[in-house]
Order: sequence, then structure tokens, then C-alpha cells
Amino acid sequence: MQENNESLYNYLNQFFGDREPVQKIRAGTVIFHERDLVENIYIILKGSVAIGRVHLRGKEFILKILNSSEIIVEYQLFKPSSRYHYSAKALSDCELLAIKREQFEEFISNDPYAMTALVSWLSTSYLKAQMKCQDLIMNGKKGGLYSILIRLCNSYGIPTDDGILIDLPLTHQELANLTYGTREVIQRSLKDLRDKGIISYDQQKFTVKKLSYLREEVDCQHCAHEICGLN
Repeated sequence: MQENNESLYNYLNQFFGDREPVQKIRAGTVIFHERDLVENIYIILKGSVAIGRVHLRGKEFILKILNSSEIIVEYQLFKPSSRYHYSAKALSDCELLAIKREQFEEFISNDPYAMTALVSWLSTSYLKAQMKCQDLIMNGKKGGLYSILIRLCNSYGIPTDDGILIDLPLTHQELANLTYGTREVIQRSLKDLRDKGIISYDQQKFTVKKLSYLREEVDCQHCAHEICGLN
């Protein structure tokens, strides 16, 4: 019998990993659109996936970026004829395990340990969403950018001699989509940070040289990485 502290990702991977074929998705491919009928939930084995939506005026918003060892469940569970609330697009070449919604919900319903893992996962996801809303409401666009940079460090950061390298290629437009701002505003804020020696930018990758500065500016609560992440 599996132990209670097993993650939902591991439960699903152990149960469905040998039963479903691995799907290889190329960068830029839309995995599903907002309002599509839900067919699958997905386990990310490799790569990065952006979850978001496109506003009626055409502006794209990225709500979160998921990477390997994470799952994509973007609908109201246990509701007949559910539709995806957001769209999902591969940011890089990905390998995914697609699990039929009905099989996923049946597995969760019949395994109390998996249900406990689901509740824990949903609780953590809720706290992440609350913290992101708090940062945007309390700190405005500039503070929202600082918060996103901190979260990127937690999710994709690699310590180097120069600082923390965010090992995820991002354009200024994609960063704007993450902060719900315009590219022009983000570019000005990033230039200010570069001029102050807080960050550097090379080959679409940021290095945060003074993380303490960003944390002080947003009154960081020093949450655990599992809460303060971009996922």
C-alpha cells in the first residue's frame, strides 16, 4: 500500500505510467483550448507548458507555467460535461502522459490515499493563487514583476557565481503576459533593474543578482518554494 505522503503526481505516474502511451508535443503546440470539452488530464514528463487565456481584445495572459513532475488539471472536477477553464500551450518540446478524465476521476474516487493527495495538491494550488493575487493587488504592476521574478527563481533558478540564473527562456512579451502588463511597461521596469545591477538578461534568460532587493520591495513573506512558485 502507498504511503500518505506520496504526491499526486507520483500516484498517477505509478498507476497510469505503464498503461498509457507517451505523447510527444512540439513547442508552440496548443494542447487544448479554453472552453473545449474535457477529455484528458495530463502528466508532464518533460518540458514546460503555459496555462492561460486570450482576452477578447487579443491580449494573452499566462496564469502559470508548469514543468516536468507536474500535472495539468484545469477544469471543475466530478462535473459532467466539464470544459477547460484555460488553454494550455507547450513552451518547449514536451512529453506528456494523457489520462482520460473518467479514468482519473474513478481512480481518485476509489483510492483514499490518492484522494488525500488530491486534496493536498488542491490546497497548495489554492494558496499559490491567493499569494499571486495578493502580490498584484498590494504591489501593482512593478511589484507584480518583482514577485514573478522571485517565483521564477524558486521554480527555475540555478545558483551561479553571478546570481540566480532563471533557466527558462522568456521574451519580454512573455514576461508581460505573466504579469498582466504591457511589454512597454515591463521593458522600462526591467531596464531600471538592469541599470541598478539587480538583474541581467542574456539569450532570453534572466539572472537575478540581488534577490534580497526584490524581496524587500514586495515585503516578501519568505514562503516555502512549493507555495511561492510559478506553477
